[in-house]
Amino acid sequence: MQKRALGSTGLNIAPLVFGGNVFGWTIDEPASFAVLDAFVEHGFDAIDTADVYSAWVPGNKGGESETIIGNWLRARPGMRDKVKLFTKVGSDLGEPGKSGLSEKWILRAVEDSLRRLQTDYIDLYFSHWPDDTPYAETLGAYDKLLKAGKVRAIGASNLDARQLADSLQVAADRQLPAYQVLQPEYNLYDRGSFEGPLRELCVARNIGVVTYYSLASGFLSGKYRSSADLGKSKRGEGIAKYLDARGQRILQALDTVSAAHGAVPAEVALAWLMTREGVTAPIASATSPVQVGSFARAAALRLTADDKALLDRSGS
Repeated sequence: MQKRALGSTGLNIAPLVFGGNVFGWTIDEPASFAVLDAFVEHGFDAIDTADVYSAWVPGNKGGESETIIGNWLRARPGMRDKVKLFTKVGSDLGEPGKSGLSEKWILRAVEDSLRRLQTDYIDLYFSHWPDDTPYAETLGAYDKLLKAGKVRAIGASNLDARQLADSLQVAADRQLPAYQVLQPEYNLYDRGSFEGPLRELCVARNIGVVTYYSLASGFLSGKYRSSADLGKSKRGEGIAKYLDARGQRILQALDTVSAAHGAVPAEVALAWLMTREGVTAPIASATSPVQVGSFARAAALRLTADDKALLDRSGS
């Protein structure tokens, strides 16, 4: 599988990243192991998670996803050298002091993540959400982690163009490491926040981009066509907002392109993302090895100019 350079990080990754939010939520540890095995067997090599995954599940407290990934790595000697691990810091873990992007918390949180992941280093460490901590303090903490070898590259999730530009300016002014990767919400339906100034900045500054909600919480899989379908999964309640006229146009376009290629809508939606200017790789989750096989087909799918034009129009 052809690799892509992830901005200026020095990392080269396959064109799709596994979203580890499902671990400890919609699939248990044995099922997670099977999915991760299939992911690597298909030639993929980057896994995204966060310290907060999956704190929203009753009985969980956060760190469950990282723990499962760490257990998988321990059970697969030599696997750590084959995969890149992305994780995040900053979300509220429900205890005093366990949130945000202060130096004190980052330096503590990274140790917790390293322990759960059972590794000596994190390939890419993200600021999960912007907060009121000065950029200089946050980037200063990352500078320490980079110099210590505990983190290989840094990124940010959920920054807008102004926030990202401000952080880059602070990095330049203070001679601190700058964010090298952005993780924005971006898919065929949700396009406005990334397309425009934010994408232009990423392209101009060679910032890698890995997109989340790449399938719009599963809406772009095509299995949710009406409100009656929302009970098909635990994510269904978050999909109702997509069932408008534009959402239906997008589904029709996905159906048309899918039929032309003998593919399924999710494969086409992911393939579209892989062609977008500025995007290094979409992040997508799977709950079975069969779904991982679909990721491989998406990576191999070559959309025509007409396909892309139809999809672009449908989401405009």
